[in-house]
Amino acid sequence: MTDKLIIFDTTLRDGEQSPGASMTKEEKLRIARQLEKLGVDVIEAGFAAASPGDAEAIHSIAKVIERSTVCSLARASEKDVRAAGEAIKPAKHGRIHTFIATSPIHMQHKLRMTEDQVVERAVQAVKWAREYTDDVEFSAEDAVRSDMDFLVRIFDEVIKAGATTLNVPDTVGYSIPVLWGEIFKQLIARVRVPNSDKVIWSTHCHNDLGMASANSLAAVMNGARQLECTINGLGERAGNAALEEVVMAVKTRRDIFTCDTRIDTTQIVPTSKLVSSITGYPVQPNKSIVGANAFAHESGIHQDGVLKHRETYEIMRAEDVGWGANKLSLGKLSGRNAFRTRLQELGIVLENEDMLNAAFARFKELADRKSEIFDEDIQALVSDEGVMHVSEHFRLVSMRAHSETGTLPQAQVTLSVGGKEQQAEAQRGGPVDATFQAIEQIVHSGTELLLYSVNNITSGTDAQGEVTVRLAKGGRVVNGLGADTDIVVASAKAYLNALNKLDTGADRAHPQV
Repeated sequence: MTDKLIIFDTTLRDGEQSPGASMTKEEKLRIARQLEKLGVDVIEAGFAAASPGDAEAIHSIAKVIERSTVCSLARASEKDVRAAGEAIKPAKHGRIHTFIATSPIHMQHKLRMTEDQVVERAVQAVKWAREYTDDVEFSAEDAVRSDMDFLVRIFDEVIKAGATTLNVPDTVGYSIPVLWGEIFKQLIARVRVPNSDKVIWSTHCHNDLGMASANSLAAVMNGARQLECTINGLGERAGNAALEEVVMAVKTRRDIFTCDTRIDTTQIVPTSKLVSSITGYPVQPNKSIVGANAFAHESGIHQDGVLKHRETYEIMRAEDVGWGANKLSLGKLSGRNAFRTRLQELGIVLENEDMLNAAFARFKELADRKSEIFDEDIQALVSDEGVMHVSEHFRLVSMRAHSETGTLPQAQVTLSVGGKEQQAEAQRGGPVDATFQAIEQIVHSGTELLLYSVNNITSGTDAQGEVTVRLAKGGRVVNGLGADTDIVVASAKAYLNALNKLDTGADRAHPQV
């Protein structure tokens, strides 16, 4: 018999803390549906007390998710816990995840509380959470730098108060596998109050030293049975343990791990691509499992070996994690009902007929310019702000860019700003630069461009280009996304998408665990 390893995905909460990765409610719903399709056991949908928008997103996710547990984070305060409780009320399976810092440096400098006060607050938070659900998780923030005796004490007390999952976070990515495994071995051996044998021990690791996945797996080998992670390793600073890495490690090395997950691994790559598209964080080509080069063989020796016997150089099959699943789905002759059906199959739900009509119009326009349309193309066009949010302050009406050898590139753009059309043109060192300058002549945003990146959505010379633009203003950072077969047009869309996010305040700050 193998134990069940619970996969707790925090892409929608911890992953959203990546600079500029804030998501709208509709985007969170799309990812949540895909996470359920993937087979994730627990979806941490957000931090309800962060903003009314976050609470609304959690509430909306709780209403539509059937099989996965929907969880909200909460600091150890009555206001936070009750906000979380209200947000998860519609869930068939709901969880409150409350936390407080336990390391001396955090207790002294951040909380300014004694150990007794921290324990008292933790116990009270668990009791408040139990008023809403029997599924309560408690985290000892910065456990990696906490005193072992104090960790045992606080975990003893929260179990008595009703906590059912105990999370041990490496909040700052400080540990290494051999030490992280030893921490779990000691905690499980020393926490011995009534019901301690029934709690689930959980690991939550950050990647500051590049060992988040390795640390997580070391914890599993020493008794942890819940693993907290994100798609593509997205998250605060250097990110979190990557779901695709830990799941495939457990599956591939069944000779070592005495547990298994219920993840449908064929959904890993589609989920990775969806999260990348929505957050604007491209996946590096050499990223394990989900990178474009993960199953590519350049060396002649490797190619020869794979052709003779695949397992000479491949420890897993590309199709097992979803590569090759971006099937040709629709063409220019496809009708509206076929388009609607494919959206439903992809877990995309448009709220009204106007949104469906806008998406279908963009699909037909794309089909005239691109011979083959894949699932990723559909995801990209639905991610367009003009489809998901009909009202935009800044909208691209038309543009023209010209570049010729020996002359300075120029661009002319026409924008709708608050419903009124304005036009500007500029010359710069490149057509994209000229386009951005022309836009700025109209909007005068005062933003700083932090990142500009281009990726192809599918293969082929007629593939859509997906552009990410990261803008900063007044301490706020947002990612803008744009997709088009014309990369300069995609760039303009991305820039305006970022400006619209800044205009609507579509960014939030979450606490760190």
